[in-house]
Amino acid sequence: MLIGVPKEIKNQEYRVGLTPAGTRELVSRGHQVIVEANAGLAVGLPDEAYTAAGASLCGDAQEVYARADMIVKVKEPQAVERAMLRKGQILYAYLHLAPDRQQATDLIESGAVCVAYETITGPGGGLPLLAPMSEVAGRMSIQVAAAHLEKPHGGMGLLLAGVPGVAPGHVVIIGGGTVGTNALQMAVGIGARVTILDTNVDRLRQLDLIFGNRITTQYSSANSLERCIASADAVIGAVLIPGATAPKLVTRGMISTMKKGAVVVDVAIDQGGCFETSHATTHADPTYVVDGVIHYCVANMPGAVARTSTFALTNATLGHALALATKGWKRAMAEDKHLRAGLNVCEGQVTHEAVATALGRPYVNADDLLA
Repeated sequence: MLIGVPKEIKNQEYRVGLTPAGTRELVSRGHQVIVEANAGLAVGLPDEAYTAAGASLCGDAQEVYARADMIVKVKEPQAVERAMLRKGQILYAYLHLAPDRQQATDLIESGAVCVAYETITGPGGGLPLLAPMSEVAGRMSIQVAAAHLEKPHGGMGLLLAGVPGVAPGHVVIIGGGTVGTNALQMAVGIGARVTILDTNVDRLRQLDLIFGNRITTQYSSANSLERCIASADAVIGAVLIPGATAPKLVTRGMISTMKKGAVVVDVAIDQGGCFETSHATTHADPTYVVDGVIHYCVANMPGAVARTSTFALTNATLGHALALATKGWKRAMAEDKHLRAGLNVCEGQVTHEAVATALGRPYVNADDLLA
């Protein structure tokens, strides 16, 4: 199979979908890889590293899309990229279709086979291709919150860690999954006072066993959210329903009770966000203020630490890329139900139930399509 790797063009997105090491693995199995010139340069992966691994270089994205049987990307294709997709071509990338109706429409009309990293499941449960970026975003969320609490960034001028004689800041984390747990590790590590909320009591019990009296766990309800958010200096939104639009758990009214200069970081913004006041921002203009509260809602947070993120992501995505390239998408998905869970749009049909529900589109079961 001919695999194409275009340069990412989303605002300030520096990651690349395949490393030279991944290229070498594909080439060693008899596949061809074409890479757009300078696709990995921003993360210290020059063209020479790709050619040494067996790839060929292309001068522009149009050639990559025109020639490749499978496109391997990081972020969802932008409008100009979606226009270059063709029927039967495999697109393998993060898509986050539930809140993005225009992208979904374009992918449906393209006839491409669209495999979303974020809905591929794992044998032990969870979302193994989303996990590495969730780990990055969770850890970044505390860095971001701490920075924006500083006065020069518009915050209240609070040091999250506190100092002797001055209480630390209060971090509230909504969701105890991968993002929330990594945010929790960072917040505890710097000495903040931390409250984490989840509706899964077993998960709260696990976190309590790990962190003990260094954290407070709360069952998530409207009442507990109201109380915690009103006392928070920073709130991390870390809620995920795979494939679906994130629930708006934090209302405008709750935001209005927060301290002036407090910070909210909505890591769920890729799926529409879990704060009623959230809308997607970019690294070029990452924040805005509602009711005196700073909102950080960057939809590609891991892109800010692009080198770390590229290696973490490609470690997780390469195995399925090899399966798709070696077996073809139909056989690969027929043999692997976890990869099949990543099929969101296929030759004009929506094949992920949560995505179909969010978009109000007819749902076609991937099993039936393959049969």
